[in-house]
Amino acid sequence: MQTRVGSVGSLEEGKDPVVTTRTSQSKTLPVRVLQLFGLFLALCIAFSIISIYTIRRFGIYSVVTTAKSDFVSCDEEPNSLDRRRKPPSNLLHSMSDKELLWRASFVPKIKKYPFNRLPKVAFMFLTKGPLPLSPLWERFLKGHEGLYSVYILSLPSFNAEFPPSSVFYRRQIPSQVSEWGKMSMCDAERRLLANALLDISNEWFILLSESCIPPYNFSVIYHYIKKSKYSFISAFDDPGPFGRGRYNENMAPEVNVTQWRKGSQWFEINRKLALNTVEDITYYPKFEQFCRPACYVDEHYFPTMLTIQASNLLANRSITWVDWSRGGAHPATFGRADITEEFFKRIFQGHQCTYNDQPSSVCYLFARKFAPSALEPLLEIAQKVLGF
Repeated sequence: MQTRVGSVGSLEEGKDPVVTTRTSQSKTLPVRVLQLFGLFLALCIAFSIISIYTIRRFGIYSVVTTAKSDFVSCDEEPNSLDRRRKPPSNLLHSMSDKELLWRASFVPKIKKYPFNRLPKVAFMFLTKGPLPLSPLWERFLKGHEGLYSVYILSLPSFNAEFPPSSVFYRRQIPSQVSEWGKMSMCDAERRLLANALLDISNEWFILLSESCIPPYNFSVIYHYIKKSKYSFISAFDDPGPFGRGRYNENMAPEVNVTQWRKGSQWFEINRKLALNTVEDITYYPKFEQFCRPACYVDEHYFPTMLTIQASNLLANRSITWVDWSRGGAHPATFGRADITEEFFKRIFQGHQCTYNDQPSSVCYLFARKFAPSALEPLLEIAQKVLGF
C-alpha cells in the first residue's frame, strides 16, 4: 500500500513541475510582447525625431519635390508644355477632317506665350502629284531652318518620296480626292491650314502649287510678310456674269450679294484668318449647297468669307504673279525657253501696288506657272537673278 501510495505520490509530484512550467511560460509571454512593443515605440520616436530634424534642416519643400519627381516619372507629364508647343513629329495622323478642324481651332486665351516663340512661315503645297521644282525650293529654304514649315497635300494615290535630307521629307499630310471648282478643293485648302495650325509657331500661311517659284530670296519674302499689316488675298467685287452673276439668292441672309467677292485661289493669310477659316460653320454650308459649277467655289468662298469676317485685315490683292495675256481659262505656262533674265523683268518691273497703305513697286513674292522643263535654267540663274 505504501509503495502504491508512493507511486501515486510520485505521479502527483510529477504533475506539479508541469503545472509550474506552464504558469511560468504564461507569465513570460506578456513580458516579451511588452518588450517588442517598447522597441517598436522607441523606433517610431527615433524616426519622428529624425524626420523633424530633416524637415528643419532641409525644408519641407525638398521632401515634397522628391516625392513629386517620383510621381511624374511618366513620359508625358514632364514635357506636357513641349507636347503642346512643338509640332507633331508625324504628319500622317488618323484624324478625320471633323476631328482635325476641331483640334486646329484651339486658341490660348493668354496672348503672351510662356516660351520664346519664333514665328514661322508655313509653305503649303497643293499638288496633284510630284513637286518637279523642289530642288529650287530646297535651295531657297537652305539655311533658314526654324523660320519655316512645309506641308504637301497631293492626291491620295501619290506617295511623295524624298531623301531624309530634304525639307520635303515626310511633309505629306493625309488627303482626299479634290476637284477644281468644287467644294472638295476648298476642303483640301482648309485641311492644309488645319494641319499647319497644329504647329503653334506657324504665323503666316502661304498656299502654293507645284508650278510656283519664289522670285526673291527667303529673307526678302519673310520680312515682307512679317512687316505687313495685312494678309494678301485677292477679294474684289466683280459686277459681271463671272462675279455677281454666280451669286445665288438662297445664300442670304448669311451672304448678301453686296458681300459677294471673287479672287485668286493662291493666298497668304495670318494665323487669325487661318483660324477663322478652319472654324467656319456659318458660311461653309451655304457655299457647299449653293455655289456649284458654273459657280466655282474656290474663287469665291475664301474671299467672301474673310471679307465678311475681317475685311480690315485684307490687302485685297494677291502676291502670286501669273500671266493671263495669252487668253483662255488658265494662265500661261513657262518652260525652258522662257527662262531668261529679260523674262524676270516682267515680274520685277512695271507694277504698282500698296504695301502698308503706301505705294510700292514690289508687288509679287511668288510666280506661276512653271513647267518641269524650266527647272534647269532656273537653277542656273537663281543666284544672279533670284538672289539665292
